Formats: sequence, C-alpha cells, structure tokens
Amino acid sequence: MFVGLGAAVALLSMIIYSPYLDLLYIFLIAPIICLICLVLLVIAAVRKRPRQCLSTLLTLIAFLAVSAVILKNEDTIRASFRWLAWSHRFKAEVLAQPAPANGGLRHMVWEATGFAGVANSTVYLVFDPTDSLSAAHSPGRFSGIPCEFRLVRRLESHWYSVWFYADEDWGNCPWSNAAGH
Repeated sequence: MFVGLGAAVALLSMIIYSPYLDLLYIFLIAPIICLICLVLLVIAAVRKRPRQCLSTLLTLIAFLAVSAVILKNEDTIRASFRWLAWSHRFKAEVLAQPAPANGGLRHMVWEATGFAGVANSTVYLVFDPTDSLSAAHSPGRFSGIPCEFRLVRRLESHWYSVWFYADEDWGNCPWSNAAGH
C-alpha cells in the first residue's frame, strides 16, 4: 500500500508542476522501481520465501495499477489541480485584457508543449461570458476561436481550456486553414 501511495503522490506532483515530468516517471522512475521489485522477487523465490514473493508481487501490481490509472487520466488531473490551485491568478490575467473587438474571446496560453519546433501543442485558457463553449463537445471550429480545436474542457462557469491541434496557435492556423475549414 505504501508503494502505491508513494507512486501516486510522486506521479501527481510531477504531473501538476510540469507536462514533461511524467516522461521522467515513465522512462526512469517506473523502470527502476519495477527492476528493483523484480530483483527482490527473484531473490525471495531463490530463498524460497513465498510470503515475501507474494508481498513483492502485490507491491509491483499496486505500483503498476496506480501508475496506469493516474497516467490514463493525466490531462484531466493536471487541468483540475492547476485550476484549483491557480485559477485566481489565471482569471485576473485574462480579465485584465481588453475585450476583443472582432467578437473573439479573451484568452491566454494555459500550457504549451513540444520540442525544438516539432509537434508544438498549445492549450488556451478561454473566458466565454456567454458559456457558448459548453456546446462544443466534438473537435471542430467555434465562433470566437480562430483555429479548429481538438478538445474543449469546461473548468468552471465561463472558463474553458481549448486544445488546438499540433503546431497551431491563436491567430496561426496553417493546418486548419489548409484543410479548407
């Protein structure tokens, strides 16, 4: 149980503070912990200690189960925790912007990921005073958003995160516009 709890705390803290630290977890921390558990399992089997084998095996299973559940829901968990912890700061920054004259929505970069100009993914925090984005359940275009979006997630009333497709950002939509949308 302690390994499962420790894995949950470690992975959650990594996910909350950086969109990349889960990769450190997947490619470094998890393999090391799995290797240690497997070595301990082999040692217990060689010494013919069935209770220690069972305990180590259950520890490994708990670790993998907790990790899988958290990683599967990583985007939702990250957005929820970030919004809970820092929404007041994000709201103030967005609301300090002048209202767009062209019917657009106030927004700011919520998160940007990518590496060396390849597969850059941008998520925007969007203030929608009419809550019209609540109707955006599938990928596509929406009035007030210049590019085709991949996902819209409601954070709370009037506040949404809008995920654009790779290599597009607010005002630069080469793929959406090339597709003839």
